[in-house]
Amino acid sequence: MRDANDFDFDVTVVGASFAGAACAIAAARRGLRVCVLERKRDPGDKLRTTGIIVKEAAERTLLQAIPARLTRRIESVRLYAPSLKQVALAAPGYYFLTTDTPAVMRWLAQQLCERGAELRLGCAFTDAARIDGGWQVQGVGRTRYLVGADGARSRVARRCALGEVRQFLYGIEYEFPGAKLADPNALHCFISKRYAPGYIGWLAQNPGGVQAGLALRHDPANARVPDIDGFLLRVGIAGGLPRHLRPGHTRAGLIPCSGPVAGLARDNAILTGDAAGIVSPVTAGGIHSAWEHGDAVGRAIAAHLCDGGPAPEQAAIDAAPRFRAKRALRWMYDRLQFDWPFDLLLHSPPLRWAAEQVYFHKRGG
Repeated sequence: MRDANDFDFDVTVVGASFAGAACAIAAARRGLRVCVLERKRDPGDKLRTTGIIVKEAAERTLLQAIPARLTRRIESVRLYAPSLKQVALAAPGYYFLTTDTPAVMRWLAQQLCERGAELRLGCAFTDAARIDGGWQVQGVGRTRYLVGADGARSRVARRCALGEVRQFLYGIEYEFPGAKLADPNALHCFISKRYAPGYIGWLAQNPGGVQAGLALRHDPANARVPDIDGFLLRVGIAGGLPRHLRPGHTRAGLIPCSGPVAGLARDNAILTGDAAGIVSPVTAGGIHSAWEHGDAVGRAIAAHLCDGGPAPEQAAIDAAPRFRAKRALRWMYDRLQFDWPFDLLLHSPPLRWAAEQVYFHKRGG
């Protein structure tokens, strides 16, 4: 076993988004030497997250310190059936925060630096080799633990022979700077097998305008690009989106939807966030779950190295949410999605109850 002084870093984290940042900050808080690799020079560039933060994350994590000017509080949901009939949903005290997501990611990068991690922007993970007691990371040096928080197509997972995400949604989102919805205080969600098989479309007011998105089940054998323009022509007026708007930024990407991967950690390598499949299979919400898991991984590594605690690999596996009920709902939604039940039952107590459970009850987004 190598001595601690033989290593350049105690932890190298690949990816500076929510899970990676949570892990790095938790480890640095205990005095560990932490390096964070982020392939983008600008952490707010080319994003793939909607940036919608649920109440639990807004109140129980470092994200509660996000400057108020970067968030907007949303306290209700408007759920639209395929016919565009709608029902209003809310829960006492519950809310979401939409965000100026690029600015939030830049703020998060600043937090990493201020809290003791070494952040290397414009530095992609390329390769790593197993050494006694850790990993030799190309361009970084020797590190005792390697954490992959590098997205749904994780290079760390492939290089370290860890589990890989196999099931995805594919989402695309437009930003309309300066636009305003007729009801800006609701998250507008649209069910449509035509435009969003396996998922939904959405409209939301954020601090700088409107974000409009669409996601569907990804089939690698028959890849289909979401028809967001057709979707917005269909739902825009119903959702209160002004006509003839031109989108500013566009973001798109794969979203894991199968729950945690098998083989999430071994041999001083650990996955977290999207790389580990820590995303709700139903809502595709990942920020809260990713933060909690990344934080648990960072604390487990610190407890092992600082306090002689157990190896953190098993702790990382145990901390991953199982999403058992939501995985069952995902299976049903993939195979049994029809438009007519939503049109027929939208205002019924059972459908309202189910929708409120999805949006407000212990949601890990």
